[in-house]
Amino acid sequence: MNVKVLGNVSNKEREKIIQLIATAGKLSRSDGTVSTVFESNSDYEKNVKLIQRILKSGHRSIAEHDYLVFALEDVTPIVEQTMINHRLASFTVKSRRNVDFRNVGFYTPNFMNNNGNVLVNNEALQFLYNKSMIELFNKYGELVDRGLPFEDCRYILPYSYHSNFIMGCDVNVLFRVIGDLLYGKESKITELKELGLILTDIIEELVPYLMETLERESKRGYYEDKLDFLDNEILDAGINIDNELLSNVNMIEYTKYPDLLVLCHLIKRRKRVSFYEAQEILYKLIDKNPSIAREMMQGLLHSKKQRELEQVNFTFEMPISLAVLTHITRHRMQSLEVPDFVPMWNLDDYIVPESIKNTCNEEFKEIFANNKKLVDFFKKKGVRDEDLIYFYLSGNACNISTTMNGRTLEWISRMRCCNKAQWEIRDLINACVEKVKDVAPLIGEGLGPTCRVEGYCPEGTDSCNNRGVVFKKVK
Repeated sequence: MNVKVLGNVSNKEREKIIQLIATAGKLSRSDGTVSTVFESNSDYEKNVKLIQRILKSGHRSIAEHDYLVFALEDVTPIVEQTMINHRLASFTVKSRRNVDFRNVGFYTPNFMNNNGNVLVNNEALQFLYNKSMIELFNKYGELVDRGLPFEDCRYILPYSYHSNFIMGCDVNVLFRVIGDLLYGKESKITELKELGLILTDIIEELVPYLMETLERESKRGYYEDKLDFLDNEILDAGINIDNELLSNVNMIEYTKYPDLLVLCHLIKRRKRVSFYEAQEILYKLIDKNPSIAREMMQGLLHSKKQRELEQVNFTFEMPISLAVLTHITRHRMQSLEVPDFVPMWNLDDYIVPESIKNTCNEEFKEIFANNKKLVDFFKKKGVRDEDLIYFYLSGNACNISTTMNGRTLEWISRMRCCNKAQWEIRDLINACVEKVKDVAPLIGEGLGPTCRVEGYCPEGTDSCNNRGVVFKKVK
C-alpha cells in the first residue's frame, strides 16, 4: 500500500490554509470584512490553537475549507469500496472494464483467529492462499486471451487484487474516514487499520489542528456495536435466515402520487402559493387542458433547475455483484445500504456474464465452487472472517437497497441506461426505470439514456449510434 498527498502541500501553503480556517472560525464574532479578519489572523500558532478550541466545542464545519487529494496505490477493492461509501468524498478509479488486470498484483494478509492473534500455521495458509490467487489471475488471463471482454473476465478476479484510485475530500470528511478506520468495525480489517494509521501520520504533519480532536474520538462510545444483541435474539427465536439472492429488482417503497406531487410543487414555487392551493390550480388547469400535466412535466424534465423532482423518493432492492458495486456506490445523492464484508456472504451467490454462459459456463462454476471449498477449509483452520474477505470473487453478489429522489434517479438513468454502460448495472437501472414508469408515468418519460430523452448523444465519436441520434459536437 502506498498513500501520498497530491498537489501543492508546501509549508507556506499549509500555513495560509490554516489561516483561512481560523478566519472561518473567527468571522461570525468579528467586525469587518472577510479580508480584514483574514489579514488579522497572521500568527500560525494562535491560528492552530483557535481552530483546536472551536473543534473541541464540536463545530467541525470550518475544517471543510481544508481540502486534500490522495493517491491510493496498490490497495485492494476492499479499501476502494470502504472509501467510496463515504458519500462526500470524490473518487476517480482505474477501470476494470478497459484494463488488463492479470499483472496488477494482490494483497496477502496475515491470517488471524477471532482474537486477532496470528495463527501458528500462518505461513502454510499464506502459501495455499497465494497459490490460489495466482491460479485465479492465470485463469483470468486465459479468458482474456480467448477474446472474452475484460469486463466479463474480471468476474473471477479475487478481491485481493491491487486497485489504484484518487480520493479528494475536505478535512471534516477525512476526520470521519480516519475515525471509522481506526476505531470502527473497519479497524478489525488489517488493511483498513493500516490505511487509517497512514492517514493519521499525514494529518499529523499537514493538519496538526485535527490531532487533538481525533485523539478524543477514540473514547467515543458510538463506535461500539450497540446492536450485537440482535444476532442472539434472532438465534434464540429459532428464525432461519436463508440469505437468498434476489432474482430481480424490487421497488419496495415510493412516494404516493409522485407525478401529482411534483407538479403541485412546480406550481407552488412559481406562484408562491400553499401546496393545497397549488393542487386546486392544477386540477383546474387539467379540466381546461388535459395534456397540460405532461407539458408541465416535460418542461421541468428539460430544465436545469429540477428541485421539484427531489420531493419524491423511490426505494429499490436489487442483487448486484462486487464487480459493479462501485458503479452505483459512486453516485452520492442517494441513501445506499450495502451489507458489510463481514460476516462473510454466501459464496454460492454470484453473477454469470452472458459471454461466459455461452463459452465456458461449467468452467466458471467450478472456479466459484473450488474457491468456496478453500474458504471453508480456511475457516476450519480458525481463520477469522476479516482475513477471508480477500477470497471474495468479483462475481460474488449480495442484495443492496437504495432510496433515490426523482432527480437522482434521472441523473443515474442518463449514465447507466446508456448502451455504453456496463451491462449488469444497465440491466439493474433499466429495471428501476420500468418500475417507476408504472407508478409515475410522467416522470418516467424523463428517465433513460440521454439519446432517448434528450435526442442527442454526449459520447461524441464513442457513441453507439443508437437510434440515429445526432452527436453533440464539443469544440
